Amino acid sequence: MNTKTSEYSVNTKEIGRKGRKIFEAISEQIEKEHLGKAIVIDVETGDYFIGKTGIEATKKAKEKYPNKVFFLGKIGYRTYVSFKGRR
Repeated sequence: MNTKTSEYSVNTKEIGRKGRKIFEAISEQIEKEHLGKAIVIDVETGDYFIGKTGIEATKKAKEKYPNKVFFLGKIGYRTYVSFKGRR
């Protein structure tokens, strides 16, 4: 899926694929100290930002890269959020 931002087109599937790869590579290094915190990754540079929430981590990332789209993860978990419906 391509998403149009104000400056360029972004392939969200590619960001997801690259982001998961970087996340898996660094997870052992950061998991013990930051379990349950949010991580935002710039998939082009590999730079990452950690915060208590996704908003906090994204604000840190946007300070350095104001016009980029990032990968968002939760340290120690496969997904940042999950949705459970009624049965």
